[in-house]
Amino acid sequence: MFKSGNVTVMVADLNKAVQFYVDTLGLKLQHETEGHFAQIEAPGLTIGLLHFTGDQGSQPGKSGGMSIGFEVEQLESAVETLKSRGVEFHDAVEGKAAQVVHFSDPDGNTLYLICNR
Repeated sequence: MFKSGNVTVMVADLNKAVQFYVDTLGLKLQHETEGHFAQIEAPGLTIGLLHFTGDQGSQPGKSGGMSIGFEVEQLESAVETLKSRGVEFHDAVEGKAAQVVHFSDPDGNTLYLICNR
């Protein structure tokens, strides 16, 4: 029924957000529309970055309970790689089924890495 999935987050500075998702996280820029919108390709997901102009209902970093997760095979290695690129992690959760670490993009949108056991 569904062909693919995507999520769109509001950002205050589109260039800064694109730099974070592409250069820091290592994802691929699919396309950008004149400083207004960018599509980022992640494994199994497209992330839309929408420049907040005040006309939209949501504001950057105000996503409520929504977060974007990236599954990794080796959590420690992924954390060290992202730390070396300037990412600061908020917390780590050790569960029976998985390990999770949370961090934020430049606008405060919540992201996480998950390593299933």
